[in-house]
Amino acid sequence: MSDERIIAIAVKKPNQQDDYFESSLEELISLADTAGGKVVEVITQNRERIHSAFYIGEGKMAEIKERIDELEIDLVISNDELSAGQSRNLSDFFDCRVIDRSQLILDIFASRARTKEGKLQVELAQLQYLLPRLRGQGVQLSRLGAGIGTRGPGETKLEADQRHIRRRIDDIKRRLKEVVRQREQYRKRRKQNDVFQIAIVGYTNAGKSTMFNRLTDSDSLEEDKLFATLDPLTRKIQLPSGFQVLLTDTVGFIQHLPTTLIAAFRSTLEEVSEADFILHVVDSSHPDNQQHQETVLKLLAELDSSSIPLLTVYNKKDLVNEEFIPHNRPYIMISALDAEDLTELIKKVEDVIKIEWDSYQFSLEASDGKLLNRFEHETILSEKIFDEVKETYVISGYIRSEHPLKGIIKEKN
Repeated sequence: MSDERIIAIAVKKPNQQDDYFESSLEELISLADTAGGKVVEVITQNRERIHSAFYIGEGKMAEIKERIDELEIDLVISNDELSAGQSRNLSDFFDCRVIDRSQLILDIFASRARTKEGKLQVELAQLQYLLPRLRGQGVQLSRLGAGIGTRGPGETKLEADQRHIRRRIDDIKRRLKEVVRQREQYRKRRKQNDVFQIAIVGYTNAGKSTMFNRLTDSDSLEEDKLFATLDPLTRKIQLPSGFQVLLTDTVGFIQHLPTTLIAAFRSTLEEVSEADFILHVVDSSHPDNQQHQETVLKLLAELDSSSIPLLTVYNKKDLVNEEFIPHNRPYIMISALDAEDLTELIKKVEDVIKIEWDSYQFSLEASDGKLLNRFEHETILSEKIFDEVKETYVISGYIRSEHPLKGIIKEKN
């Protein structure tokens, strides 16, 4: 899309809070901007319930139609998901393309997916969204065969389309299963090597990728746009003590994520449930940051990740004007653009991990360099003193309770 002119339409129901309704509209405008469009006007209506045939009231439709003609609008986007009938009725009446929030998000995802898996997931979500919305919905498919000879003269183009889509969906699901299996094997290997994994999560556009890039010196997509990152990236970094961890950047969370997308992106987010530690990045300058935090924590709970140790990183502190009150602990306030802040962040990560872990202290022969190296990289080593008389190192630090090196500590003590 190159700067298409857009009218956003939304229905506000009596049970919706004003600020929540406003924030969902602002998000819709940001989404349209990310997709390359420009919202020229927002038209809302208070209604008891959504109109079953037109989504919005018929009086309001005439007003919208007038504005479409006056403002030379290319596209109308609804803030809620539209049924096939509503979508068709609106585009017929407006004589203009009409999409809903879910289609908009799918469109952004389609333009952002980079990896094979990302592309497959987006296509699957789009097809699953499209299937029930094909014209003539509910037509019983007379013959669901495949190949030459199964297409009788009675089959309509619609039935052919639906069958083709179903076949493609099955094909994508099969290929995704394969990708997921490969990813699981890769994860198993990482677990066997006992690598500590940190996942960066947060609301979309909180600054996760900026932070990830600065910490890992890599170049994942960094933009002031929603959903800059879709494909999980993992890099190795070293904490101040020498402890080595894997850091993973994940897709941004959002309110009202279409259900087809949550399902499609589960495997991307499974990285989170496999993590040993979570960095929850929050845009502290955003007026709805509290709502954003709740959305993320709710999704983490759905991913069975609530029990994983978590540090809340309040980012963009340079943009915060008034007194900021953190809602979650432990926390740290940073600007991901400030190198000193990032150093503080990494120290804080170690401090929080130490609280969770067991402390140790024992002596190690000077000749046991290989083992010493493992303690330096796989645990948080806080002290290493060389005893010249005994030719031993006295080392102390912190270790994960189920780490294989625990056996060696027991032995040495």
